[in-house]
Amino acid sequence: MEYIIGVVLSIAVCVFALLAGLDRDRVFYPTMLAVIATYYILFAVIGTSHRAIWIESLVAGFFLGIAVAGFKTNLWFVVAALAGHGVFDFFHHLFIENPGVPVWWPGFCLAFDVIAGGFLTLLLIKRANFSWTAFTSTR
Repeated sequence: MEYIIGVVLSIAVCVFALLAGLDRDRVFYPTMLAVIATYYILFAVIGTSHRAIWIESLVAGFFLGIAVAGFKTNLWFVVAALAGHGVFDFFHHLFIENPGVPVWWPGFCLAFDVIAGGFLTLLLIKRANFSWTAFTSTR
């Protein structure tokens, strides 16, 4: 169920941002990534694990760095980081013990992140007037 909710909520957020014009500026998706990256720190605080707070802060710092780099240079970094964070969510429990993470969170966040990254991919392709004919032409 958490996967379905993640997909639906991600689509709702991305479509809302598109319709409201919030994503016209290149800051929307990097900000989304920055917020997403900090949730595990919140869970570590809830779980009162000082060790998890430090580890989650380092990981979040990595994703925050990519968000800034993507904002300043190329939004494809943000696409990769959103998808990468989704994969990270799936394997998080194998590497970091964080007692505050709800059981449903990794599945929800995986779905949300991957869909948001896919949505941004479609926007970047559309806005660049990307054409597959350059790759499929048989001249």
